[in-house]
Amino acid sequence: MSVLSDGPQHRLLVVDDNEMNRDLLSRRLQRQGFLVELAQDGQQALEAIAAQAFDLILLDIMMPVMNGYDLLERLKADPALRHIPVIMITAIDDAESIARCIDMGAEDHLPKPFNPAILRARVDSALAKKRLRDREQVYAKSLERELAIGRDIQRSFLPDTLPSVDGWDLSARFQPARQVAGDFYDAFALPDGRLGLVMADVCDKGVGAALFMALFRSLLRVLARQEFSDPDPRTVVVHTLASINDYIAQTHSKANMFATVFFAVLSPATGELQYVNAGHDPPVVLDPGSPAPRRLAPTGPAVGLQAGLLFRAESTVLAPGALLLAFTDGVTDARDQDAQMFGEDRLLALLGAEPDASVGALLDSIEAALASHVGDGPRFDDISLLAVRHG
Repeated sequence: MSVLSDGPQHRLLVVDDNEMNRDLLSRRLQRQGFLVELAQDGQQALEAIAAQAFDLILLDIMMPVMNGYDLLERLKADPALRHIPVIMITAIDDAESIARCIDMGAEDHLPKPFNPAILRARVDSALAKKRLRDREQVYAKSLERELAIGRDIQRSFLPDTLPSVDGWDLSARFQPARQVAGDFYDAFALPDGRLGLVMADVCDKGVGAALFMALFRSLLRVLARQEFSDPDPRTVVVHTLASINDYIAQTHSKANMFATVFFAVLSPATGELQYVNAGHDPPVVLDPGSPAPRRLAPTGPAVGLQAGLLFRAESTVLAPGALLLAFTDGVTDARDQDAQMFGEDRLLALLGAEPDASVGALLDSIEAALASHVGDGPRFDDISLLAVRHG
C-alpha cells in the first residue's frame, strides 16, 4: 500500500500504446492502492482527462495518433491541467528524450523495464509534490479571498460620491497597483459650508500601507471636524495634521510608517483655499487666462516621521474658471515598456489641451493616456487623482 494512499485513493492515468506495458503498470499500481485508468494514445488520454480528474499521469513517448510530447505540451499549456504531475515512461538510456520532457514540464521519468521499487518511489514523490502544490493553491485562493475582502473594505473608506456644491465641479479617480493600496483621496463637508479636500500617499504598498491608509483617513476626518471649533481654516489644517503626525509617531513608531498629505479647506463662496502640503507632490492650479500653471509647493514634512514636526498653512484663491488637480506620484512615475516615466510634462500638457472640459472628462483623458503609456506592463504604484474646478 502506498504511503500516500491513506484517505481518498489517488487516481492515476497510464498512457501507453503497448498493451503489455499498460497491464504491467496497472497491476503494480493497483497493488499499491491506487485507482488506475488506461489510455492507448494521447487522444484517448485527453478524453479521459476531460471526463474525470487525475492525480498523476504516467505517459509513454512514442505512440500513434498523438505522441507523448504533444500530449505533454497540451497539458502544460492548459491552466486547468498544468498542475497534474506527469511521469514520462522512457527507455533507460534515452537521456535526450528525458531532458526534453523535463524541460517541457514533466515531473520525472520512469525507465523501462519497470522496477517496482523505483516505480513506487517516483509515484509517491510526484504525488507528495502535488499534494504540497494543492495546499499552496488552497492557501493562495484563501489569501486572494481575504485580499478581495480587504479591497472592498478599503474602497468603503473612499467617498461613494463627492460633495455637490453649486458653482463647483469635483471628480476623482483611484487605481490600486495591487488589490489594496496606500493612496487615498477625500472630499467632505465641514461646518459653515466649507469643504475638506485631501490627497495622500502612505509609504510602501500592500496590506501594511492599506491599514495605515485607513488610519490616516479616519483620523483626518474626525480631527478636522473637531478642529473646526476654531474659526480660522488655516489653524484647522495645521492642527489637524500636527495631531495626526504626533499620534502616528508616538503610537506607531515601530511601524516606521508615514504619509505625504495635501489637506485643504475650500470656502466655496469665495474660492479661498487654505492648505498644508505635507511633503506631497505639488498640486497644479490652472488659472483662467494664465498661460502657465502654478504649483502648491510643500509647506511641511511628511506626516508621521517624528513627533513635534511643524506644519505651515498657505492660502490661495481659486477664481471662477480655475482648476485644481491633486495627484499621487503613481501618475507621473508610471512607466512604459522601456521604463520611461509618464512625467509631469505629459500631465501638464493634458491639462492645457482641453481647458473647458469637465473635470470628469479631464480625468478620463489622463487615465486613457496613462493606460496607453503603460500598455500591458505591470503597474508599480497606486494612481489617485482629484480635480476641482470653480464654475
